[in-house]
Amino acid sequence: MAVERALPTSEAADLLDLTREMAAKEVAPRAAADEEDGVFPREVFARLGAAGLLGLPYPADYGGGEQPYEVYLQVIEELAGAWLAVGLGMSVHTLSCFPVAGYGTDAQRAELLPDLLGGSLLGAYCLSEAHAGSDAAALSTRAAADPGGGYRVNGAKSWITHGGAADFYTLFARTGAAGPAGITCLHVPAATPGVSAAPPEHKMGMRSSPTAAMRFEDAHLPPGSRIGAEGQGFAIALAALDSGRLGIAACAVGVAQAALDLAAGYARERTQFGRPIGEHQGLGFLLADMATKVEAARALYLAAARRRDAGRPFGTQAAMAKLFASDAAMAVTTDAVQVLGGNGYTRDFPAERLMREAKVLQIVEGTNQVQRMVIARRLGEPG
Repeated sequence: MAVERALPTSEAADLLDLTREMAAKEVAPRAAADEEDGVFPREVFARLGAAGLLGLPYPADYGGGEQPYEVYLQVIEELAGAWLAVGLGMSVHTLSCFPVAGYGTDAQRAELLPDLLGGSLLGAYCLSEAHAGSDAAALSTRAAADPGGGYRVNGAKSWITHGGAADFYTLFARTGAAGPAGITCLHVPAATPGVSAAPPEHKMGMRSSPTAAMRFEDAHLPPGSRIGAEGQGFAIALAALDSGRLGIAACAVGVAQAALDLAAGYARERTQFGRPIGEHQGLGFLLADMATKVEAARALYLAAARRRDAGRPFGTQAAMAKLFASDAAMAVTTDAVQVLGGNGYTRDFPAERLMREAKVLQIVEGTNQVQRMVIARRLGEPG
């Protein structure tokens, strides 16, 4: 089903048209085979960068598209609907660029952002650790001041999207005492000696998107590697995640829309008892509920994006959008498998892949239990 888009400018409409064309011609046709074989589509990200899509929410002075989040997230949704590994990968790359764009010096922006936003370099976001997933303030990877300048980094990060495939890592490490105030943000090129990736995790879905632990063994970083002030890293990480959660919400809507389109199309063509199965009330009502969940999730992430674009607080709304959209994606993809019946349980149809992919969206960038904590705390504040 063609989605009616709320776009603020004709330029934004052109961007969505370009995205749909690339998704249809270069992304969707290879999704099933590459997921089956675990092939990472690195060249797709290079083409997205060359088309100007990898830096959409960032300043034009550094090669970005200077588009509002309202537009950027709809691009993410289109790509995720074609192949989640690409949509989520674009969201993670945008998240990885956020500290440099928002907190870097003018010199760092001028040096790093053109390649980061142009597709020459692909990023990864290194915050989580095996013992400190949701409790990011408890991270233990340490960056000690080097007598010759810069830092020596030792430690490990877990569940890193693009781990081992990225060209740079946005790393959060401890430079001070325990707690949030002792954490600093660092830019780490992948070729830095002492930086290595463990073998990729064996996952139930998203096999084309490598997820791996990253090891930092006496890795030396020069003085210019620090992003923002020493001890500012935790605040940078949280600010990045607020925006990143909107990216995950958009990915979830893309996956859910793809599942809805598949189920509705199947229900129109498959006949039982003399008529299309979608005309039977049991399935018709199921499809209606699926469509309502998708529309509600899209409206929620767009409302949060517009708050962000207007310079208003949006962290709580981002948590709501991520929570609702990923739960909706899990429900809609599960129902899509049900609509297809036995066919939905086979790999001959993409319903089972979409269902497996949807699950991870309830976990990444803060589990949905953490999102509920964020929302509940906000409700507990005076006023």
